[in-house]
Amino acid sequence: MTALFEPCTLRDVTIPNRVWMPPMCQYSAAPQGPETGVPTDWHFAHYAARATGGTGLIIVEATAVSPEGRISPYDLGIWNDTQVEAFRRITRFLAAQGTVPAIQLAHAGRKASTDRPWRGGAPVGPDAHGWDSVAPSPVAFDDRHPVPAELTADQIKDVVGQFAAAARRALAAGFEIAEIHGAHGYLINEFLSPHSNHRTDAYGGSYGNRTRFALEVVDAVREVWPQDKPLFFRISATDWLDEGGWTADDTVRFAADLRAHGVDLLDVSTGGNASGVRIPTGPGYQVPFAARVKQETTLPVAAVGLITEVEQAEKILANGEADAVLLGRELLRNPSWARLAARELGAEVRVPDQYHRSV
Repeated sequence: MTALFEPCTLRDVTIPNRVWMPPMCQYSAAPQGPETGVPTDWHFAHYAARATGGTGLIIVEATAVSPEGRISPYDLGIWNDTQVEAFRRITRFLAAQGTVPAIQLAHAGRKASTDRPWRGGAPVGPDAHGWDSVAPSPVAFDDRHPVPAELTADQIKDVVGQFAAAARRALAAGFEIAEIHGAHGYLINEFLSPHSNHRTDAYGGSYGNRTRFALEVVDAVREVWPQDKPLFFRISATDWLDEGGWTADDTVRFAADLRAHGVDLLDVSTGGNASGVRIPTGPGYQVPFAARVKQETTLPVAAVGLITEVEQAEKILANGEADAVLLGRELLRNPSWARLAARELGAEVRVPDQYHRSV
């Protein structure tokens, strides 16, 4: 048995292999009207292709817990029952292919209300279906973004409740795993980092205060998410700032806290909370952050970041640097990466009967 194709069991859910798909926004939902935030045929085809390609776990893209929590007007949401029903079509198909369906629950915070990336990704106003953004502090992400409104303590509690309600709907939609988005400069990440959190109340200042909101969200989701189903947390392990930001040391400390609050796996990424930083990208450039969490805590981890080659992915797992690998852009380029990797490694992976000629 190769490391890539060894099953992974978390709580009572068994994922057939360690080739996983991370959340990648498609910006393809309706921006207004009754179909706002609802998965479309594009989403079905996009995820179905990776499932038939043998991917063990698919984490559906950042799905907003409220209309204001979307990154763009074209994002998916899970704040109403129309969205739930549309997601069921996707989860049923993924499960039928042996793929475990997961969903990332998200709130974009001060990086909300932007245009599609291929149209520049600039902030948009009401004339382009936009809205006013919120954040822990009235600090804009960069010169292009407007200053967000600072959340009050009561509003923070409302957002915590929105995450819990979204988790309930995710369960009704057929998802087996929920992931809380705490990375890439979105709302939870904004609270964690002193770079973006300048509050002086119970949600700012000390490490304990800055992590309070994230742990309240985890507790609220864990309370409604069944005990036999796993809960993931995605984190940016560093802001890539020399000082004044969230650090790898913070991530290791926080991983232990998340474990104590019922999180089953840390999905380790980096960056996104500070503009203009230099990130030293390259093959597997984020893997060392995942490896450190795995080495220094008891929390399982998934690694992501320019993992493209079969040998590279296998080595990450075989060396004990991570418990799973998340292939983003490579799965966009090649939906059947898992089946091709299995062939290269001499492993077995489920192949649809319709594709038996490809074995």
